[in-house]
Amino acid sequence: METIEIDGYPYMYEKTGAGAPVWVFLHGFLGSHADFSEIAPQGTIVRLDLLGFGSDKPTVDPAMRFDSSQQVAELQRVLRQLTNEPIRLVGYSMGARLALAYALTYPENLEMLVLESGTPGLAEATARTDRQKADQQKAEHVGEVGMERFIDEWEQMPLFKSQEHVSQAQQTFMHQQRVQQNVENVQASLNYFGTGQMPNFWPDLADIQLPTILINGATDQKFLGISDQMETRLTNGRRFVISDAGHNVHFEAPQAFEALLNQL
Repeated sequence: METIEIDGYPYMYEKTGAGAPVWVFLHGFLGSHADFSEIAPQGTIVRLDLLGFGSDKPTVDPAMRFDSSQQVAELQRVLRQLTNEPIRLVGYSMGARLALAYALTYPENLEMLVLESGTPGLAEATARTDRQKADQQKAEHVGEVGMERFIDEWEQMPLFKSQEHVSQAQQTFMHQQRVQQNVENVQASLNYFGTGQMPNFWPDLADIQLPTILINGATDQKFLGISDQMETRLTNGRRFVISDAGHNVHFEAPQAFEALLNQL
């Protein structure tokens, strides 16, 4: 693992492979760079720990760092230190939200945007307010009960039921990664970088000229519906659905996910 320090915060990353294209992978909530350890398409691969996530991460001042625009600005500083080549930016779930925000701000730095189980936010103001309240309640709850119990409850969500078919070793890895997160950073992410805090990017989708790839698992009905609407608004978008997978496609079907990236 290597480190890029941005205003005192250590962004950890792993860089493998060589040549073009240059892939940068952004993990989801409660994840780390290791989420994509089994995904190695042709070219140069950068797997990055996002702000506040990964093991042994310092507590981050939430008001100063977790805001969407601030995270985009810091991601830009990280990426410019990593490469000056055009990037194929791949984001999963929370990472997809950040990738989309980045693409709308710095499209000149990308040659492709890949959104796995992503969303452009909530269009209705009342829905955003409701989601903010729900995320605030989750943040309070994890502070009260601790990471072990919070993760036990988190893993019972219907969204992750499809992960039951992966190996026990994979399930153990994912559970331990979630449990070892910094609880204060988890709270800050929920309060300042949850879906409810995300700007409504639906009207901006038509402005994206980049090739934009939408990837979903066949059993993730909620996000299949979201990506179907996204595809109709994107100027240069294509959607791919991977069978035998749910929300976390790259974790549940890594070979199919990697093969898809290689054919883009």
